[in-house]
Amino acid sequence: MKRPILVVLMLLTLIITIASCQNGKGIEFNRYYSAGNVVYQAHCQNCHGTKGEGLKGLIPPLTDSAWFKNNKATLACSLKNGLKGNITILSKQYSGEMPPTDLSPLEIAQVVTYVTNAFGNKMATTTTEQVDADLAKCR
Repeated sequence: MKRPILVVLMLLTLIITIASCQNGKGIEFNRYYSAGNVVYQAHCQNCHGTKGEGLKGLIPPLTDSAWFKNNKATLACSLKNGLKGNITILSKQYSGEMPPTDLSPLEIAQVVTYVTNAFGNKMATTTTEQVDADLAKCR
């Protein structure tokens, strides 16, 4: 009678152990996301807000998943070189200026991962290799 209970407990322990382990991509995502949150708080939150809500009429929110999907390749350039001109987010036009930053490619990858996966957005990890490729195409 004790033997089946022991087998069940061992199987249950094994299942819990396997379920709690993350794969390499999950671990990488969590590292980039949490480090990106720190970068966001230090460099972006002051203007874009704690919840990515922006500043009504002046600074766009970071909650438009469709905009991020359509412009993901330009995010690194916008962070590195700043952003000027008109931009339409959630059907509202903004014409302010975002200053350039001195963020490293790693920090850019981290904050892009954070912003494109926070505030209701759900995209993948942005790697430093992607950022380097995107920065090489900046105009």
